[in-house]
Amino acid sequence: MLLLAGVLAFAPVGSWAETSPLPKVPDFSIPVKNYITAVNADNSVTFRLWAPDARRVAVVTGATPESLASHVMTRDAGGIWSWRSPVLSAGLYEYFFNIDGFRSADPGSSYPKPQRQVNTSLVLVPGSILDTRAVPHGDLRTLTYHSAALSAERQLYVWTPPGYDGTGDALPVLYFYHGFGDTGLSAVTQGRIPQIMDNLLAEGKIKPMLVVIPDTETDIPHAVPENFPPAERRKDFYPANAQAADRELMNDIIPLIGQRFNVRPDADGRALAGLSQGGYQALVSGMTHLESFGWLASFSGVTTATVPNRNVEKRLNQPQSINQQLRYFALVVGEKDGVTGGDIAALKRELEQNGVKFDYRAYPELGHEMDVWRPAYAEFVQKLFK
Repeated sequence: MLLLAGVLAFAPVGSWAETSPLPKVPDFSIPVKNYITAVNADNSVTFRLWAPDARRVAVVTGATPESLASHVMTRDAGGIWSWRSPVLSAGLYEYFFNIDGFRSADPGSSYPKPQRQVNTSLVLVPGSILDTRAVPHGDLRTLTYHSAALSAERQLYVWTPPGYDGTGDALPVLYFYHGFGDTGLSAVTQGRIPQIMDNLLAEGKIKPMLVVIPDTETDIPHAVPENFPPAERRKDFYPANAQAADRELMNDIIPLIGQRFNVRPDADGRALAGLSQGGYQALVSGMTHLESFGWLASFSGVTTATVPNRNVEKRLNQPQSINQQLRYFALVVGEKDGVTGGDIAALKRELEQNGVKFDYRAYPELGHEMDVWRPAYAEFVQKLFK
């Protein structure tokens, strides 16, 4: 009787009882390198996909709607689809596969773009500051903590300089927010913050500091991004999420970093920056708590031009206080940015009209993309804490 009960307990129920053929697998006599994407010796990339039953496959490259390009792949007798790119300059590239109309990340790559809904892969062409070079390396630490502000268990990442052990002089801190739809690992994996920091520090171009990467999305019940149609995000989602993230930063994250690390408590030892949605977060918290920060940057950020915030607008009408408090204030945008280009342009006009001091950089021929934000980040950190 007990044996029968055990069998019944593990018997398939409902739809689980329905089966279909399992996917095919590649020929085990073929090396895996023959059917996965790889960078060639000349810095071209051969994109590959094993999909023997697919009728049409293309690899789509590019990072913005304006830069997307579809490249038809050819199929060999073994079911391997491939397309070889021209020789590429050094950098980190985004791509995905279009398989009979279905968008897919590369199943043969260990390098997905970190997103809340993963649908894109990355490939690194070597030869830039993004490389992992033979230099002293800092540590990337993961902190799991309870956020009283959000009533939730949360995680963030902290980059610490090579050899950091908490002794010696207290270090300054940069708090950096990622963009919409991504995760904290986006700043790490796609933003290449650890590699950029290691390489710049080895070259003597930056001061030792900590970089703290919180999750820009708070996931509070009334501000879960997936619950909002894209057309309504700026109206409802961004304001609610920004208020919650601001509470978390000031009440949970900054105190946590102060408790766990030997860091400077003064405003001149604290910087705040972010990209896209994270740029809005930096603007909201930076202006709301101006006395807490000495350095501020928005990379292609959403602004109060489309997402009003009373605290920000009040502060922008006090240019003298901003100019006295901020050691450096940067605005960055791609010249062809169709997502937040209007936001940055409106904020730029307002700052100029109000007499707020800031540094502005527009990257030519680029849109809303990491090819703007990575170099902008590298330039920003070289200005800090000097």
